[in-house]
Amino acid sequence: MSITSKEDLLKKQTEAQEKIESYTCRILVCCGTGCVASGSMKIYEEMKRLCADLDGVEVVAQKDVPHIGIAKTGCQGLCELGPLVRIEPQHLQYVHVQIEDCKEIVEKTVLRGEPIERLFYKHDEKPCEHPEDIPFLNQQTRIVLEHCGNIDAESIDEYIAAGGFQGVVKAFFEMTPEEVVEEITKSGIRGRGGAGFPMGKKWSQVARIQSDVKYVVCNGDEGDPGAFMDGSVMEGDPYKLMEGMIIAAYAVGAKDGYIYVRAEYPLSVARLKLAISQAEAYGLLGDNILGSGIDFHLHINRGAGAFVCGEGSALTASIEGKRGMPRVKPPRTVEKGLWEKPTVLNNVETYANVARIILDGADWYRTIGTEGSTGTKTFSLTGAIENTGLIEVPMGTTLRHIIYDIGGGIKKGAAFKAVQIGGPSGGCLVEKHLDEPLDFDSVKKFNAIIGSGGLVVMDENTCMVDVAKFFMGFTQRESCGKCGPCRIGTKRMLELLQKITEGKGEMADIDKLEETAKFIQSRSLCGLGKSAPLPVISTLQNFRHEYEEHILENKCRAHVCEAMKIYSIDPDKCKGCTKCARNCPVSAITGNKKEPHEIDQTKCIKCGTCMDNCSFGAITIK
Repeated sequence: MSITSKEDLLKKQTEAQEKIESYTCRILVCCGTGCVASGSMKIYEEMKRLCADLDGVEVVAQKDVPHIGIAKTGCQGLCELGPLVRIEPQHLQYVHVQIEDCKEIVEKTVLRGEPIERLFYKHDEKPCEHPEDIPFLNQQTRIVLEHCGNIDAESIDEYIAAGGFQGVVKAFFEMTPEEVVEEITKSGIRGRGGAGFPMGKKWSQVARIQSDVKYVVCNGDEGDPGAFMDGSVMEGDPYKLMEGMIIAAYAVGAKDGYIYVRAEYPLSVARLKLAISQAEAYGLLGDNILGSGIDFHLHINRGAGAFVCGEGSALTASIEGKRGMPRVKPPRTVEKGLWEKPTVLNNVETYANVARIILDGADWYRTIGTEGSTGTKTFSLTGAIENTGLIEVPMGTTLRHIIYDIGGGIKKGAAFKAVQIGGPSGGCLVEKHLDEPLDFDSVKKFNAIIGSGGLVVMDENTCMVDVAKFFMGFTQRESCGKCGPCRIGTKRMLELLQKITEGKGEMADIDKLEETAKFIQSRSLCGLGKSAPLPVISTLQNFRHEYEEHILENKCRAHVCEAMKIYSIDPDKCKGCTKCARNCPVSAITGNKKEPHEIDQTKCIKCGTCMDNCSFGAITIK
């Protein structure tokens, strides 16, 4: 069926809603990447098999004819508790579902409406039946993620049933392009890709440039370690991204759009391809959309895994088939972007906000967040925290609320130490920052950036020098090498960090790190290079004493840096079983049978084999 008018879209919406309402029961299986890795596709296939013979067969117990829908949803949020299954209309949330649970779910919940308590999430030993009972979920404000986990990620009909493409209808038939740009500008939304540039300003710059061709480009090259927000949107609600890009194209006068997706997101690519093909079949993409006379074609480009292609000019160069490298600015992308034409470039999350802003208005959007950072922000919450997963909260929410109220606190009751925000180009926030608002402007004061939204929580057992080395190693490997300050500077900084963690550091090395960091920040060509030293700058600012301990005391308090580990045997606990000596690869352990053994520190290679093989807990790290 081709949807050729707004009346056709309304009719399709009614039909799709009626179809969903016709189901006696819907089984929503989370098929985001996290749950797929936990085996959710097997759950999905098993549910289909078990329900295949039930559809349309009278069940005596409920004296009804069951009509069961089974859907693959996007990320339901609670990634660590997967595989996740949601049952409607009872609105039950099951966690850690296994293949052997499927039959019981069908027999009890699907057919008889009975909940299975052991599959509920437990909070303070109390079972949480519904998603809104779970603290991780009930303290979020979902705009971008409103459909993720609630609709079939592979069904455009379900998106339409949920009000999808009504933003396009309002923009096309009730607003001029200028009014669309004005509404986006008035909303105050800033780009969610990291820089926080005002979205309306970018659109207005492209809109007013006279050009025969313009482009709308989506940056889906989410490369930060620990970040998976954009990937989850592309997997779980690709239609919302698509709708935002259609509205953007109308506002600036573009007829073609490109979504640039990192190669490591095969599920995102597959879902986007399916969504585009469905929209084209319905006439919601292509020529004369909804009979409006407006044309817009959408294409997908896959990146080759280069982190630098997250930078705008490198991304557009990659789409053009060139090597993805940043260029000198000006001119900027809005003036000469893709194929040197005016280009709107925003990331996935930014576009996913557009339809709601157009439908509900800029004034509504400004009621969420802060004055300078309106709306919500999605974060991937990972690391040493009880509940990891995908969250969306108003801009200005504090770290304390995110970590302790939503995330459930630090794992195993350990003490909070820091959180890395903004990925490898970000910085770390510490305990004194827990009550500071998370928004674009506030975090800059602490040598950090919001970035795309990765939050990696670290506890007391983390070595901050090692953390700085990890992120500097990532940045150094991913440097495109075009400019010397980034190519050479990050290499020198990594060498200094390696020297310190190997126990060979000198106090002068700290000064060299700071000097090199300032040089890279001031001289690098692109934003990635300018922000590359932030992990080192922020860890030096907050944990300088750990750097000094490594250098002056040859000590890593977290026992992470291998060169500084000292394995010792407690003679009171050692039974002289000889197992540690027999397994030591360098014969560094000596002692008679049934007598305490000793480790020769001059031979020890810090491999930890002795500790792994000790059955009496006699070997410890000092």
